Amino acid sequence: MTRALGLAALTVLDVAPPVQIAIAAEAGYSHVGLRLIPATAEEVRHPIVGDTPMVREVERLLADTGMKVLDVEIFRLTLDVRLDAFEPAMATAARLGARHMLVAGNDPEPARLRDSFARLAELAARYGLTPSLEPMPWTDVPTVQAAQRIIEGVDQPAGVLVDAIHFFRADNRLSDLAGLPRHRLHYMQLCDAPAERPADTAELIRQARSDRLFPGEGGLDLRALVHALPPDLPVSLEIPVARKMAPLARARRALEAARLFLS
Repeated sequence: MTRALGLAALTVLDVAPPVQIAIAAEAGYSHVGLRLIPATAEEVRHPIVGDTPMVREVERLLADTGMKVLDVEIFRLTLDVRLDAFEPAMATAARLGARHMLVAGNDPEPARLRDSFARLAELAARYGLTPSLEPMPWTDVPTVQAAQRIIEGVDQPAGVLVDAIHFFRADNRLSDLAGLPRHRLHYMQLCDAPAERPADTAELIRQARSDRLFPGEGGLDLRALVHALPPDLPVSLEIPVARKMAPLARARRALEAARLFLS
């Protein structure tokens, strides 16, 4: 069975989206992830939303290389989120043929977050997109079970995005995945990391954003995690590493390690 393997934006965030696509194609990926909305105020902002020269270049590169867009990010649901502000990014994502949206939950009120996610899923469906809520241990949706509670009752296509580092850094168990219906799983993110969980949140975030390991180099029980998820689930390789590596070498190493691990 052939899985879709995507190069996540965070793995090569030091280069612009057109370069990310060229790298993914040269390295041998079938898919790529694009960051349309920065995750932090410090990130470089690219003109990647709307009818911009970069968007047209990305469109051309996707057509020329045959690359597909697996997901776009990052749609952050805060307590005062304005969902209409996401529409330009959604329209761009649809234009580029994206399938999924990565969503973060940053609202401490569960009922309001559930409502925001349900309305986001309804809006996303108009653009042919599926939102997946990613549990992260420092957010208001730290675990798979917490994410499942948020998306319960959503009539539109929506899912939970399991990221290996976040899964093992939070209070998750492999048995929690058995309770996720197949239609709520659309893709996963794969990486490795030291087995020991950082003691403070700042280090937890630092490792997640800039210091992960390639599959097989760390201490996470990745085989158990992969076996607990559907065997045909697309995999996004989100592996920002601290070591000095050129972006193409980084992408190639990530794909090589993942293929060995998933074979």
